[in-house]
Amino acid sequence: MKANINNNEGNIKVIETMNNKNVSIEILEFEELRGGSNVSSAIMLSFMKDSNIKLRQVKITLNNAQVRLEGGALSYLKGNIEMENKMGGIVGLGKKFLKGSVTGETTFKPKYSGTGEIYLEPSFGHYVIIELENEEIIVDDGVFYACEDTVKVGAAMQKNVSSAVLGQEGLFQTKLYGSGLVVLEVPVPKEEIIEYELNNETLKVDGNFAILRTGNIDFKVETSSKSLIGSATSGEGLLNVFRGTGKVWLIPTKHIYSNLTNFGLYGMTNPGGKSNTNK
Repeated sequence: MKANINNNEGNIKVIETMNNKNVSIEILEFEELRGGSNVSSAIMLSFMKDSNIKLRQVKITLNNAQVRLEGGALSYLKGNIEMENKMGGIVGLGKKFLKGSVTGETTFKPKYSGTGEIYLEPSFGHYVIIELENEEIIVDDGVFYACEDTVKVGAAMQKNVSSAVLGQEGLFQTKLYGSGLVVLEVPVPKEEIIEYELNNETLKVDGNFAILRTGNIDFKVETSSKSLIGSATSGEGLLNVFRGTGKVWLIPTKHIYSNLTNFGLYGMTNPGGKSNTNK
């Protein structure tokens, strides 16, 4: 059979790549979607093109190596690759369900071993590749997407009640530790992530838009002033506070996109602030 169906040169490009000894991870981006089959889809595709909304996909190349994926992330694979997802018996299964329920992450994270190529589900999301070097990071729920099997995925419990109840982060977050490549799915383009490196310093954030911190950064919730009256009159109230030596990732544009998403559903909004629906 003859067919000229692989003429996608120029439409799919690699926008980011990172290599380790036996693992290569690439972020692919589709320059344009051309599959509109009716007027409605054609209008949407035209709008997406004008708005620079791009479809992206993660490609992982293994050379006798192993990776662990977020459950349901696989699109397809090619090569001599086997999937494994150990339950660990009834006790292990119970622990998986418990950890999944408290962190909000998918319970099962299957491991893929061998040599070949793995393609994850395409989406309009944003991805970041990082490399851990015998270190630990704590990320928001839903941010983990894939990692080398040399990186362990666990749960980090908040150290105090204020962090869990008032910080809007939940009692547990996702902990990644070890050495190897990690793929994170983030809510904003990586160009809009602000990385702060603290050196025995304090970072105070009004909101829950810190999505990553290194494991030696302490997190708690505090009032913005030394007194409750001062906090109330300042208009800021409670702040998420990060102390120590390490790194913190902030995404201050996150709420802008949330307001824009609500624009068509709830009427006029102010993208930089609160809704104007009552005006």
